[in-house]
Amino acid sequence: MNDSFILRDRTWREQNERVTLSSNATFAANSQGRDEDEEPDAFRTCFERDRDRIIHSKTFRRLKHKTQVFINPDGDHFITRMTHTLNVTQIGRSIAKTLGLNPDLTEAICLGHDVGHSPFGHTGEHVLNEILDGGWSHSENSVKMLSVIEPLNLTKETINGIEKHPWRYEEPPYSPEGLICRFADRIAYLSHDVEDAIRANVLKEGDIPKNITSVLGSPGKTWINSLISGIFKASSGGDLQMDEEILSIMHELREFMFEKVYLRKETLNQRSEAKKIVETLVMHFEKNPDKLPKNYAQDQSDVANSIDYVAGMTDRFAITTYEKIS
Repeated sequence: MNDSFILRDRTWREQNERVTLSSNATFAANSQGRDEDEEPDAFRTCFERDRDRIIHSKTFRRLKHKTQVFINPDGDHFITRMTHTLNVTQIGRSIAKTLGLNPDLTEAICLGHDVGHSPFGHTGEHVLNEILDGGWSHSENSVKMLSVIEPLNLTKETINGIEKHPWRYEEPPYSPEGLICRFADRIAYLSHDVEDAIRANVLKEGDIPKNITSVLGSPGKTWINSLISGIFKASSGGDLQMDEEILSIMHELREFMFEKVYLRKETLNQRSEAKKIVETLVMHFEKNPDKLPKNYAQDQSDVANSIDYVAGMTDRFAITTYEKIS
């Protein structure tokens, strides 16, 4: 028996994709490339390089101190943007592997999908959207973070999947792997945000409408399995989609969460304070552009540069900076 290692280089990996993946998959060898041409890596495919670059970036690192739902929670087990991103990535890989799509591209998109999210969750995003002419999008800011602020020269497939992952875009990502991230993101946050809300005594399991639990089961892993199964059930024809009944339940669950958790009146004071912090920071750095780090001094308006910098802050850094300038 030959017990020596067999080096599976990039060429082998690209050929292996042809053998193991569905014809609907996005193949690394067929990538549309990067904005700036590079020599291919000896061992990794282009999508594997994207994944590694995102993981090692500073903007990815900051996700561990960014709010998902609860701002500065007391417990240790509440979801952050980092843990949410890892959940999305694992759900995405599971879907990709089962459907024979490209798990490396899926992973790269999922890992980068939220790196441009503002501090203080939905509240921070809403404030920046009001300030910036034309509106502000966390997914477009994710692309900016990875392409301009910390330029990683990612492939066009990864960039498109990150930018178009939110459901508000009528035009979906052009790769099925990007569409996986759109589903995986919503599956992840609805499932774990409910668990966080129950842990924080904001919800009880009995508060969840019966027609939701009768289809999805009890909150937790069962929900994730049920929602993912809805994709497998409806995607057998080659188009990535979700079973209509499951999709309807997922939309109803999202409306329930916005009403009972995300925008509940008990958080009004907390959201108001977060709004004041973000507005003050943007105004401060707009008036003092010389205080911006060099990579945020882009060729655009002072308010746009200021928004880029504030959007990249973690919650705790935003609070500390606010206290210093106040």
